[in-house]
Amino acid sequence: MRMKDKVSIITGSANGIGLAAARKFAAEGAVVIVCDLNTELVESVVAELRAAGGQADGYVVNVADRVTINAMVAAVKGKYGRIDVLVNNAGITKDARLVKMTEAQFDAVINVNLKGVFNCTQAVAETMLAQGSGSIINTSSIAGTYGNFGQGNYAASKAGVIGLTKTWARELGPKGVRVNAVVPGTVATHILDTVPEEILNQIKQACWLRRVGRPEELANVYAFLASDEASYVNGATLEVSGGVSL
Repeated sequence: MRMKDKVSIITGSANGIGLAAARKFAAEGAVVIVCDLNTELVESVVAELRAAGGQADGYVVNVADRVTINAMVAAVKGKYGRIDVLVNNAGITKDARLVKMTEAQFDAVINVNLKGVFNCTQAVAETMLAQGSGSIINTSSIAGTYGNFGQGNYAASKAGVIGLTKTWARELGPKGVRVNAVVPGTVATHILDTVPEEILNQIKQACWLRRVGRPEELANVYAFLASDEASYVNGATLEVSGGVSL
């Protein structure tokens, strides 16, 4: 178990990629802190992980709300005495072209996808710096690298995540805290449920593996970056897209 007893906070971990990461981390021996907005789903995931023999606690957290974040971090620190991993996975979309996008749509995405990463990282930074160790994993997107039609807010937020990652890797790395970003391509989560088959086929053809990714494939990368196997990886932006940028 390469993550045995590592106290790992994963935001947005009640479904999709975050849920796959929670399962992977638990299987690797980590203490998984499940964080999401839906109380029922958080409780369900915690119960599932514990039933499978894992260590897990759950908290209802809105990453755009410093009060809930600080309460969760304080509780985790109080119970376990340390925080080893933070996976900033929570994210939302509110798509619209520039001429149609409302200020509310723009602000909502920035507040969760970008400021939420800042909020959560700042909340754990003091603990990790005092320990002299830690791994912070930020979820970006290929949209943040190349843009995407109708996703100006989302692309801006994910580009910002890369900027934060590079900056924090410089600031925290000398103190033993690694900061890296994962850059997913299209992944088979509930977000694709409403995508027309024709568009989905176009997405698959744009990928050199001719398919979309599986949540478990992202979870494997998260687990590597969180583990001591990645002890010399800092400031990286690791694209996991099947090669769509080729």
